[in-house]
Amino acid sequence: MYFIKKHILTVIFLFFSIISFSQEIEKDSLRGEFSYLLQYKSNTLNQDNITKEFFSLQVSDSRAFFISENKLKFDSAFSAEFSKKQNVINVSNIPASKSNFLIIQTNQHSQFYEAVGMTLLSYNSPVINNWKLVNETKVINSLVCKKAEVRYKGRDWIAWYSTEIPFPYGPYKFSNLPGLIVKITDRTGDYDFELIKSVSNSNLKRKVVRVSNARYQNAKIITKKELSEARTNFRQNARRELEGMGTVFLEDQKPRQKVNETEKKGHNPIELED
Repeated sequence: MYFIKKHILTVIFLFFSIISFSQEIEKDSLRGEFSYLLQYKSNTLNQDNITKEFFSLQVSDSRAFFISENKLKFDSAFSAEFSKKQNVINVSNIPASKSNFLIIQTNQHSQFYEAVGMTLLSYNSPVINNWKLVNETKVINSLVCKKAEVRYKGRDWIAWYSTEIPFPYGPYKFSNLPGLIVKITDRTGDYDFELIKSVSNSNLKRKVVRVSNARYQNAKIITKKELSEARTNFRQNARRELEGMGTVFLEDQKPRQKVNETEKKGHNPIELED
């Protein structure tokens, strides 16, 4: 991570803010709201380093939104800052997130969204339909769960779902089971999602999905490979673009370059195959 002398960020979020907070659109009614804890090993060369992040799964009548809870906090805080109509927006206290994506699940597919620079990009993944239902039950967080297994994108996953919560959704792109996925873990133990909180139906009346429309409206549809290439190109050009906007960086970046090489060699993504 680069060290930046300036402790405020300016125009880089302007495009996002204009789309997000200057338009009013009809929101999806909220039918279910769930919080998941993701624990994962981001680098195979450092097995003891476990990253944790909380995610929100918000279910409407016909689809579900999966996003980092810190991203929701970011949007809320940014909206408050933007409403002050200042030329400079202070984002120093806005929570950071390692997961810069939104996934919208339907019965047909999962749509992946990510902003790369000033451009919102999206690609489509078919719904997972090769689940193997296993005649085994377990109680997890007071919920009676049933077992299912699947091989997805190079990993073997074990899922526990509950028909007590009749939503066919779950964390990340995992869906299409006869109940909400309460826990899902890949066999290596590198990735684990677990439901830690749910909002009761009585507290959902007249509430809507809390995901900014800027995170999914007017996205450019591409392939997953093209999204990966866009990320790489943006990272390579980011420093030059920020310097052009007046950002000042510390001179000695050699230690960080060595860390980047280690991160690249041991990179452990959730999807090992395209």
